[in-house]
Amino acid sequence: MAQFFVIHWIAESAWVRPYSWAGNNISDLGNARCALQPDPEPRYICSPEHGLMNGSFAALGVLYVVGAALTGGALWKRGRAPAVARLLLAGAGVGFGLAGLAPADVHENQHVLGALFIMAAGNIGLIVAGFGLAEHVPPPVRWGTSLLGVTAITAFGLFLSHHYLGLGMGGMERVAVLPLLFWALVVGVCGLIRPPGRIEAAMPAERLSRAG
Repeated sequence: MAQFFVIHWIAESAWVRPYSWAGNNISDLGNARCALQPDPEPRYICSPEHGLMNGSFAALGVLYVVGAALTGGALWKRGRAPAVARLLLAGAGVGFGLAGLAPADVHENQHVLGALFIMAAGNIGLIVAGFGLAEHVPPPVRWGTSLLGVTAITAFGLFLSHHYLGLGMGGMERVAVLPLLFWALVVGVCGLIRPPGRIEAAMPAERLSRAG
C-alpha cells in the first residue's frame, strides 16, 4: 500500500501547473491527455507520469484482492460478517484495478464503475469489517475500522452531492478513499495479520497447557 503514496507524490511533483489535493481528484494523476476538465469542477489536467500512476492503481488493486483472499483466520472470525467484509474489500481492489486500466479521460464509464467499487463497496466493507475482525485484534482497531468506514461512506455521499465542507472536491474525495488505504497500512504495520504457521505452531502449546 505504501507504494501508492510514493508514486502519488512522484506523479503530482511532475505537474508543471501545481497539483492540488483540494482542487484535483486523485484520478487526475492518471489522465492520459492534457486538457481542461469541466466536471465536476473546472480544472486543467496534465499529468506527465500518468502511466506510472495508473500502474500504481492496478498494483494496489491486486494487493487488495490478494490480501482479502489470503488473510483468512489470521485476521478474521468465522461467519457471515467476515465473509461479506472480505468480499466487499476485494471489490475495492477490483475498483482500484479498473481505475488504473481505464483512465477517466479515456474510458470514463469503466473508471466511474471502479470508483463506485472503491468508495461504495470498499467503505461498506470497512464498516462490516469492524464486526468481523478476529478477537486478537485490539478493540480500538476493531471499532476504529467501522468508524473509518462510516466516515468514508459519509464523505462519499457529500462528494457526490458536491458538498465539500471547505475541503474542496479533491479533499472530500480523499476523505472517501484514503481510509481504505490507511486501514490496510495499520493492519500491516501493527502485525495484525498473523502468518498461518505462527497460529498452527501455537495450537499444540495451547493443547498442552489445557492438558496440564
